Amino acid sequence: MIKNDYKFYILYILFSGVRGDSCNRVSYIRRRICAFKGSSVDIICTYNGYNHVTSKFWFSPERSRQWQNPSQAEDLSKDSQYSGRVQVFETETGRSTLRITDLRETDSAQYHFKFITRAFEWRSSLPGTTLTVTDPDLQVQVIWSSVGPKLVCHSSCLPPGRSFVWYKNETKNPEEISHVYSGYIGPADSYSCAIEGYDRYRTFPVYVPKVPLVLMSNTGDIMKETSVSLTCSSDANPAAKYSWYKNHKLLSAGPQLVFISIQYSDSGDYYCAAKNELGKTVSEHILINVKYGPRLTNISVSPSVEIVEGILVTLTCSSDANPAANYTWYKDNRTLLQGPEGIYHFAPISSTDKGMYHCKSENPYRQINSTSLFLDVHCKWK
Repeated sequence: MIKNDYKFYILYILFSGVRGDSCNRVSYIRRRICAFKGSSVDIICTYNGYNHVTSKFWFSPERSRQWQNPSQAEDLSKDSQYSGRVQVFETETGRSTLRITDLRETDSAQYHFKFITRAFEWRSSLPGTTLTVTDPDLQVQVIWSSVGPKLVCHSSCLPPGRSFVWYKNETKNPEEISHVYSGYIGPADSYSCAIEGYDRYRTFPVYVPKVPLVLMSNTGDIMKETSVSLTCSSDANPAAKYSWYKNHKLLSAGPQLVFISIQYSDSGDYYCAAKNELGKTVSEHILINVKYGPRLTNISVSPSVEIVEGILVTLTCSSDANPAANYTWYKDNRTLLQGPEGIYHFAPISSTDKGMYHCKSENPYRQINSTSLFLDVHCKWK
């Protein structure tokens, strides 16, 4: 490994023309620079000519096809593609700065500095400074750790000499300049970041999901065997993942809960949860009460043995319904009694009560008659 390093050093000397402190050489302050579209950048080099420098300029080998003589580098400040956007200046002897403003993606290239003395022309083939111009791709990454969420301001491009800026609830936090947010991350707060000097490229804020909103496909009563869907949505960044609960038990994952043919057994208390890497919130509870009309109306008699006048007899009408049914009793098609209980008492029964009985059950959605029952009352022997 030492031998390879030594060989590279010898090659560097040969290509750069190093001959001591007074030798001809160009050194670039940064080999690689990344910058945002629309911004400006300074590309800096230092140079030394052991004789008087008669000419110096910046150029880009990538533009060689546009040169009048491709074998001869041309001054970048005279290139029409950079017209009005290039400035070259020296703040001290032997230090040149190329400033490019209003950067475009087509400016992504390698930039070299060239100088000519009375006896020497710098023609080094060693790399210059490579500039990459890109759209800002800043984003706040949320990483979960054993102590909770961690926020990282990530960008594939970091302009030189810049630190990061963090915002909490739209207010800049001057103490946070690292790419990792070090403060407490509150569940009710939002966080965003930018690169110093490029506030217009600030990221969208990240935050815990807001209280989810639940929308139901049905606006009126929910009838048995109809189709019903519940949709959960929440404002969140990163995007939320959803789950559904019935009576506090996990049902399913996903933003939508669908009943193709809802049953009475599906009645219950429902809510959804929205969760991202920063936290979790739940919606308001929704009570689903599946309605249906009466069905299977039945009559029973007690006692069920031979009925003799003078004893206590009860007729009972029952039906499955939601809401609960009201009942009407009939004897030989004559109305006897109406009420929610469905019970008709004979106290005591007499021979005149002999006849044909039936009941009707009804709620707002349906009414249905039972089958008829003949009640035979026998005389009591003395």
